[in-house]
Amino acid sequence: MNDNLLADPLLGTTLTLAAYAAAVFAYRRLPWLHPLIGAPLIVYLCLRIAGISFDAYRIGGDLVSFFLGPATVAMAVPLYKHAMRLKAMLPSLLLGALTGSALGLLVNAACVLAFGGTGAFLRSALPKSVTSAVAVDLSGWLGGSPALTAALTVLTGLFGSVTGPWLMRLCGVSGKIASSIAIGAAAHGIGSARLIAESEERGGLSGFAMAASAVFTPVLLLPVHAWLL
Repeated sequence: MNDNLLADPLLGTTLTLAAYAAAVFAYRRLPWLHPLIGAPLIVYLCLRIAGISFDAYRIGGDLVSFFLGPATVAMAVPLYKHAMRLKAMLPSLLLGALTGSALGLLVNAACVLAFGGTGAFLRSALPKSVTSAVAVDLSGWLGGSPALTAALTVLTGLFGSVTGPWLMRLCGVSGKIASSIAIGAAAHGIGSARLIAESEERGGLSGFAMAASAVFTPVLLLPVHAWLL
């Protein structure tokens, strides 16, 4: 392929956006194929077929990643629109987010220890339930691998987004407030984006839980950090 084309950031950006649009189109006909699973598969197949290296794709792909931060901040819009109702439920919402953050850390640690994971993997896996920007920094602070944490965080969000509503129904959690807080605390931005697509109010609740968890998790990790050191 032409070297000038490979060096053009528009290649990776266009491929990413086109793959996501195709994945959304497929999702409407195949509800089990989540766009955040379908899009990476499409990108991977295109790179393999065209013989494009991942480094060449990243020139433009990283441009899309740059907007992850602004996109996360944009979740404050549903919060603002439903601020008065959220204010009335603030104690319950904070308690739910705190409980979700604490249980997330406990479950993460228990799973790693149960399967004989190393200390380095434990430090990388502990913060995977919070939003990626916070999780990566916490991983470095704990002495883990930020790259591994980023991958685990994305996988956690994907799993929560795809299976979260179904698991809530399976566990008998039918209330939209409780399920939204649970998904926001466990599946961060990816899970919240799924709920926003269904209901702006549920997306706002989930976004609040995600933000609160990003505050609670570092505080809860303080004694863990002291223990690991």
